[in-house]
Amino acid sequence: MIMTFKTKAFSLRNSILSILLPNRRFYIVKAYTDAIHNGCKAKLKTDVMNKEIQAYNDSQSLADREVCNRLSVEINNYLDAGESKIWHAHPVWFINGNPIVGYSKLKAGVRLMFWSGADFDEPDLKINTGKFKDASITYTSAEQINVDDVTRWLVKSKEIQWDYKNLVKRKGVLIRLDHDEE
Repeated sequence: MIMTFKTKAFSLRNSILSILLPNRRFYIVKAYTDAIHNGCKAKLKTDVMNKEIQAYNDSQSLADREVCNRLSVEINNYLDAGESKIWHAHPVWFINGNPIVGYSKLKAGVRLMFWSGADFDEPDLKINTGKFKDASITYTSAEQINVDDVTRWLVKSKEIQWDYKNLVKRKGVLIRLDHDEE
């Protein structure tokens, strides 16, 4: 179970506290912000993490597991309407069957990849680390993850999408989706 405080008015910075209970692991995301301290009411949101993704995260080394858990929490917080699953052996989130974001373990660390990230115009994202219009960033520790950056990239991932879902049908031709086609 993932619990987070969310508010539309303020950007929240999250920290993860992992609590191991008998036969179940719960990740509690503690949100803190000046707005909450000043009396702003925050909405409590609860989601259940995909069990396959949690198994993937749990199979990583301690440092990589922390990165994977942090990324999955941040992605789930923003793409709550999206579908998530293990796809080509890695956690991936989709919107209407179109891959949006995912992460994978590499020798250098954990790579967070946005399928349409090449068009985000973000200097921290390395372009064309895979195929087509992707961009990514690699983390070696959870402390390197800037929540504001990840949230901004997730916003852009909803607005800027290339149609990977129909790539085979279009014989390798990738077209950009209009924002209302999502």
